Amino acid sequence: MPGVWIAARDDGEVSTRIPWQLRFAALSLTWGASFLLIKLALRGLYPLQIAFGRTAIGAAVLLVVIAARREPLPRDAAVWGHLLAAGLLLNAIPFALFAWAETRVPSILAGVYNAAAPLVTLALATLMLPAERPTPRRVVGVLGGLAGVLVVLGAWRAPTAPLSGQLAALAATSCYACAYVYVRRFLSGRAIPVASLATGQLLCAMVELAPVVPRHLERHVSATAVAALLVLGAVSTAFAYLLSHSLIRERGATTASLVNYPIPAVAVLLGLALLGEPLHWNEPAGAAIVLLGVWFAEGRSLRRARAAAL
Repeated sequence: MPGVWIAARDDGEVSTRIPWQLRFAALSLTWGASFLLIKLALRGLYPLQIAFGRTAIGAAVLLVVIAARREPLPRDAAVWGHLLAAGLLLNAIPFALFAWAETRVPSILAGVYNAAAPLVTLALATLMLPAERPTPRRVVGVLGGLAGVLVVLGAWRAPTAPLSGQLAALAATSCYACAYVYVRRFLSGRAIPVASLATGQLLCAMVELAPVVPRHLERHVSATAVAALLVLGAVSTAFAYLLSHSLIRERGATTASLVNYPIPAVAVLLGLALLGEPLHWNEPAGAAIVLLGVWFAEGRSLRRARAAAL
């Protein structure tokens, strides 16, 4: 779930011997590799099976974690209502859309579109959250980022990859952005351990996906597909949540949000090196313009995050 977290309040101490810089790098690699893992899992599994499988595996891993920590699941019915919405926007819909998109476009391109997540989040937050005022700097940054999306699309020529797959990846990214705004309004600041909230969220997503998952398999499901799904669920979903939450609690949400910047680069490098996928000049160029627009719009916050990281 690149770039989005449930930032609930957790009054407990975070004790870890792993430097935050290493956790930041591990999170970038983990989420950047998820696009490669989806492509590998498609060698025998349907997109909805991948989406359901990674939520189920992720939920199982986190259930073990909260059991070991003796942390209960949320008990408030209102919280579960919000978790149902968060699970839909953060997991069920984008997981399915990204998996479906990668049946049509390279994993590289799906990863590049993830660069638009902070841009869409910024635009929605500016429009929907009272505290996020639409300053001239933000407007210019959002418009510049939108120009970057058009560059990725190659709007001046026929698309090199099916437009349906590209739009699905962009829609998945937009779901993350909507979820961030929703979570910020309804779940952030609650006195519930973040691992418990993340577990509840994945359980909700699993229930939401269960009715639509194909019950039959491909004629042959490769060992590579099964292994990729296991890693996708246990590492790129469950483990990534724990990493991101620890970074938020220790370094703050702004510093943790900087993980959005290296994720497309990781996806591109892995797609090139391990899958031999094609890369067109406009895709990384457009991603760079998108991220530059976000940097310009959020310049002060990012400078504060960089200063805090030093």
